[in-house]
Amino acid sequence: MARNWTIYGGIFDLAPKRQRLAQLEEEIAGNPNFWTDSTASGAVLKEKKQLESFLARTQALKDLHSDLGAAIELAGEGEEFLLEATVMVASLRGKLESLETENMLHGEFDASPAILTIHAGAGGTESCDWAQMLFRMYMRYIDKKKWKAEIHDLLEGEEAGIKNVSIEVQGEFAYGLLKVESGVHRLVRISPFDSNARRHTSFASVFLTPVIEDDIAIDINPADLRIDTYRASGAGGQHINRTDSAVRITHAPSGIVVQCQSQRSQHQNKDTAMKMLRSKLYEREMEERRKKQQDVESAKNDIAWGSQIRSYVLHPYKLVKDHRTNFESSDPDGILDGGLDEVIRAALVLPSS
Repeated sequence: MARNWTIYGGIFDLAPKRQRLAQLEEEIAGNPNFWTDSTASGAVLKEKKQLESFLARTQALKDLHSDLGAAIELAGEGEEFLLEATVMVASLRGKLESLETENMLHGEFDASPAILTIHAGAGGTESCDWAQMLFRMYMRYIDKKKWKAEIHDLLEGEEAGIKNVSIEVQGEFAYGLLKVESGVHRLVRISPFDSNARRHTSFASVFLTPVIEDDIAIDINPADLRIDTYRASGAGGQHINRTDSAVRITHAPSGIVVQCQSQRSQHQNKDTAMKMLRSKLYEREMEERRKKQQDVESAKNDIAWGSQIRSYVLHPYKLVKDHRTNFESSDPDGILDGGLDEVIRAALVLPSS
């Protein structure tokens, strides 16, 4: 245990974070005009909350480590004490790795909420079902992280599964952790829709953008927008199904289309769709900058079959392989049940990430 504690000990150098927290508290208390600028004050309060959360969890881990020392001393006195110490070791290791992973996230919007979009690839029902499986995987991961998710738009497949879905994910470092999931995901299995029980390969794409708040300067000319309203197709009660409350916004210069039908009123759906549009336009701008910085034609693989970032094989053997990191797991069922921590961690520690 001492060796692992040394490995992760770097995240316990809390002096810089405590110093920064003290600076923020001094700024709040000493600036009489602090609350007059809601944009600036909101950013300060957001950073303060994140620092307080990190410091509190780190202190809790230090306390757990102290308790573990006592448990190890008692482990020789009986199987019950040994089991308790073993459970504490596993808990400490998992929480340490989680904190260390968060400590690697220094991007401008890594701490922001995220919009996660899944699109079924070519292949009809097979790909729609695979998109549904990915949707469940991410919802299970979100639940395990104790984050919040709101489904903004979901289009069901004609026979099974879904064609696409957009989810807003609210949680600490949601975008920073999920951003490595962008790309094409490939599934190999015996098809439940094939009466001859043949093996099929299916594809679906996953795309992440940070949620861009109103204070981020994204220039959107109202004249460039086409706003359509339509009747929501999903469940949601009589009000949603009998009025044209759903909103679709098309941004003519970029061709970006966003839509929302999750809210009860057209006004709320429009506000949410505009937020999604700002996020996608920001990501588009960032992508343009990344392209200019690289010698290759594109900074990111197109959503094209054959450029998959990860394969999930359920037959003739069980394997998940991330093609960027060479991470492998023989437990695809666990990963598809939301066990993504190790996969995401492996992608984040890449030198290029």
